[in-house]
Amino acid sequence: MRSLLFVPGGSEKKLDKARGSGADALLIDLEDSIAPERKETARTVTLAFLKDFGQATRRPRLFVRVNGLASGLIDDDLAVIEGRPDGIVLPKAEGGAAVIHADAKLTAREAMHDLPDRHVQILALATETAKALFLAGTFTASSPRLIGLTWGAEDLSAELGAEANRDADGQFLDPYRLARSLCLAGAAAAEVQPIDTVYIDFRNAAGLRRECEEARRDGFTGKMAIHPGQVEVINDVFTPTQDAVARAQKVVAAFAAEPGAGVVGIDGVMYDRPHLAKARQLLARAEAVKR
Repeated sequence: MRSLLFVPGGSEKKLDKARGSGADALLIDLEDSIAPERKETARTVTLAFLKDFGQATRRPRLFVRVNGLASGLIDDDLAVIEGRPDGIVLPKAEGGAAVIHADAKLTAREAMHDLPDRHVQILALATETAKALFLAGTFTASSPRLIGLTWGAEDLSAELGAEANRDADGQFLDPYRLARSLCLAGAAAAEVQPIDTVYIDFRNAAGLRRECEEARRDGFTGKMAIHPGQVEVINDVFTPTQDAVARAQKVVAAFAAEPGAGVVGIDGVMYDRPHLAKARQLLARAEAVKR
């Protein structure tokens, strides 16, 4: 998944617009964008949307951001599992234990609605609390449902009591750069997809592109969006270019020609086994985009 677009679960108009956004995944939100008195209405709207759009032949993946485990609201939110979403976004996930807890809840719901075991996957928001920062390395082997880790700065800045999370140039400040790095490392350790956080200045396409390129450079393979207008840029940056694919194919072919080699030379440049691993990863992403 390159682009993951947040859509308020209580807005039929925004959900309908999101159908044609081009995003790889829709993150239907029952948490931050929904006022307490609107939660039940949002669940009803979300379930109806899942039942309708979920039947489409060609559609983005559909995830529902539920309220956190400590909120007292997640069990009511999980009623939308009846609509057979592809997964949930688990906010304020404090390490692997939180994923294990959510897994158990999903197993029960799948049984209730006659869904296949592990039909519903989990994308965890791994850095929204101070405690979660110390647990970012504990997601490994927590659940087969876990497919990705992402991170957030807004809830974390509130918990830290910070006045801001970005500087005057729009760059993240040190506590949030740490959270970003821990998410990336935690995803790599758990062998799941690392997904970068949202860029809230949604009218600033140049700033969004710069942040996407920095994220891709560092190892993230997708980014969340808060506005449909951001999807095109995100998809463009996180789609491997033809040149990158061609280089990766050369690396794979060179090692295939010399299976016992630890290092190969291509056009005067030496490549070792880590380069082979990266080439294979890039080709896998390119193939996923085609599908």
